[in-house]
Amino acid sequence: MYLGKALAVLACHASLAFALPKVSRLGKYLYTDDGTRFSFKGIAYQQQGTVAPNSNFPEPTDFVDPLADAAGCARDLPFLKQLGVNSIRVYSVDSSLNHDACMQALDAAGIYTIIDLSLPSNGSINRQAPAYTIDLLNQYIETINAFTKYSNVIAFNVANEVVGNLEEFPNATESAPFIKAAARDVKAYLKSQNSGILLSYSSTDGPDTWRRPLADYLNCGSDDVAIDIFGLNNYEWCGDSTFAASYSGTNTAFKDLPYPAYFSEFGCNTQPPRLWTETAALFSSDMTSVWSGGIAFEYFADGQNFGMTTLSSDNKTITPNDDFARLVTQYGAVSLPTTPARSDAGSNTFAACQPPTSGFLGSTTLPPTPSAAECACFEQSAFSCVFKGTSNTPQEVALIGSLTDTACSLIGTAGGNCSAIGGNGQTGVYGPLSFCSNVQKLSSTFSLYYDLTQRNAASCNFAGNATTVPNAPASPAAAAAASASCAASEKDVLVPSASVGSVPGTATGSGATATGSPGAGSGGNGNGAAAVGRGGLVGVAVSVLMGLVVAGVMVLF
Repeated sequence: MYLGKALAVLACHASLAFALPKVSRLGKYLYTDDGTRFSFKGIAYQQQGTVAPNSNFPEPTDFVDPLADAAGCARDLPFLKQLGVNSIRVYSVDSSLNHDACMQALDAAGIYTIIDLSLPSNGSINRQAPAYTIDLLNQYIETINAFTKYSNVIAFNVANEVVGNLEEFPNATESAPFIKAAARDVKAYLKSQNSGILLSYSSTDGPDTWRRPLADYLNCGSDDVAIDIFGLNNYEWCGDSTFAASYSGTNTAFKDLPYPAYFSEFGCNTQPPRLWTETAALFSSDMTSVWSGGIAFEYFADGQNFGMTTLSSDNKTITPNDDFARLVTQYGAVSLPTTPARSDAGSNTFAACQPPTSGFLGSTTLPPTPSAAECACFEQSAFSCVFKGTSNTPQEVALIGSLTDTACSLIGTAGGNCSAIGGNGQTGVYGPLSFCSNVQKLSSTFSLYYDLTQRNAASCNFAGNATTVPNAPASPAAAAAASASCAASEKDVLVPSASVGSVPGTATGSGATATGSPGAGSGGNGNGAAAVGRGGLVGVAVSVLMGLVVAGVMVLF
């Protein structure tokens, strides 16, 4: 306790004196305010959460926020200094906790942070069934609000490894529009807060049929809808390899990327011991014209032999291993690039967005900005049968998914469909409730089935999990009219507010959060050509009775 308080006091005074300079993007490079080129020489810094197997992509189901642990930061800071890192990447944080002590101590030590916005289990875009919801946007904004006050936040990472594992999920590139929509709204919010913190995405490695197209897609259009930094989780260099054998192909593939890129994870462990000789290549003239450094994976032991330290059972002592010692040596031998000078870096450019291809399915039509008011309108005006629960427990979260599947199956047998709650990242068609909470989506399916069966009492039961609404629309036709009115009346949402609305339910997805590793992955404004629109560009046509929806959306050119 004393150590944590002492750190907080010292860090507070140190931060006031040694606030790190802002890092900005110019062209394809990063620069501090004084014009010095910046490159990441960092390490992934987060304890592994509880991992639940998930097909071929095991992922954590919980996390420990390392930046809220003042004593832990005091324990680890000498080792981070020994490594000589200038940055750490943190995969999950709890916005309700206080991070002042750690963040200020890191700042005083000259260490920047990359903060991922996603959370394990239900706080990310799901690569298997992508959706971008009001809950996700609220979660992102809460994290941003907690961290924008710190001068040593370089970037918020909007998602990690959402597009990936195409062997199991061959249509995973359909999730790209959901990532880009989230980036659009996060960037709009950052600008509304006068924040210059950058926005990034971390991609799993993969074939060039989608790897480079994804990087292009996430930066196309204009600054309003583009990420600022592309991260690649790259593990190609194994053992004592060479640039030609491991990095040459990737380097060539990204050599003309018009914005900054870095290795958001590196450190293959399939040919132990890890020698970290790739660091010399990563910071060599062969690569520094393309890449802005990288993040070694990882500080804490994780059960997969990536960790470089062991934490004692009482959490008081850290013991570094030989991987740590070798990284100290390799990091100590590299020199960060100083060229090109900022005056020679050119300007920020944004290519036109390209239509989908057979290798990259992402539509140039993005999901709309989530609107709590619109979701509340449906809930209050159009629903006739609703879910009894709140999704406040993991059990209820799982139940909601199962009940939604059941309801949609029944709706199909009754001649309808669930397009009102879904979205298709390949066709660019998104239902008017696609961004609502999972509870609201479930209640909409209950209501639709109830109406399709002419409000048979047995149709609003679902094993005791549903109940009728006392003041429901008088008839299915009235419910359809109310739904159409909700979809048409809501004005365009161009900039998310500090609180876009508190709605029941949890964020959708478990597909890409938390501490990443190979196979352990952790998912507005206009663009100068078109604005976010629910009623103008495509128009709104809703029939909840039949579940057929076409909603106005944002189109990129």
